[in-house]
Amino acid sequence: FAGLANETNATKEARLLLAGPDASGIVASFSHLLFSRGCGIVDCTSESSEIDAKVDKRGQHSRRMFFQRILFDYSNTSVERNVIEDEINDLCVRFGMKSQLSWGGDKRRRISIFVSKYDHCLWELLLRQRAGELDCEIAIVISNHEELRHVADTFDIPYHVFPITKDNKLEQELKQISLIEQHNVDLLVLARYMQILSPSFCSRFQNQIINIHHSFLPAFRGGSPYHKAHERGVKLVGATAHYATTELDEGPIIEQDIMRV
Repeated sequence: FAGLANETNATKEARLLLAGPDASGIVASFSHLLFSRGCGIVDCTSESSEIDAKVDKRGQHSRRMFFQRILFDYSNTSVERNVIEDEINDLCVRFGMKSQLSWGGDKRRRISIFVSKYDHCLWELLLRQRAGELDCEIAIVISNHEELRHVADTFDIPYHVFPITKDNKLEQELKQISLIEQHNVDLLVLARYMQILSPSFCSRFQNQIINIHHSFLPAFRGGSPYHKAHERGVKLVGATAHYATTELDEGPIIEQDIMRV
């Protein structure tokens, strides 16, 4: 999530997200397109999922999925934005990809932070945003507990509580979705939100949910990663920011950091 500041500070930088079946030529094709239009690639990361071992009703294995994030400088391009957009769409059709293109400088992205009872991630994000290190607008904080309301109140940010049980989970998620849409939120950040989002929720906000997981993925997925790391006697621990998908802690990795213990 810290990379958000770097992406939006420069008014001539844009971010392209790609997701779809893996195939030869994807990276080369999109890189060549941007190069041919005078754009310079500032940063590029990609992830590929493992081939699913499960077999569908037709007796076929699920295809490997490919995810890519490209940050590029378009200050020297000689064409209008819509030309680049149309050519990206053409390539997406060719490869069966989905894309999301954000032009830097258009507007500050509106963020919703999801929390439960742990406060350190929330304090960190709110303080960094106030200091100007995160070029975004934090619109709302959503939680399943009352405990952190005082933190949001300190920054005059609306705090909404949706208590969740096994019986009301889907109903509460529908209310959360309605609230998010009312506030025109662009990005959701799970800052130690101790709930597993439903597949329908993840699908509704595909490539718009960032999870802060307190381990160095892919190690120690799921709950209690600190305990698992301690039991294994690891000498390095870390944290991972990644896009949340329907597969728990399996989404494309955005950023990681580690420390020795």
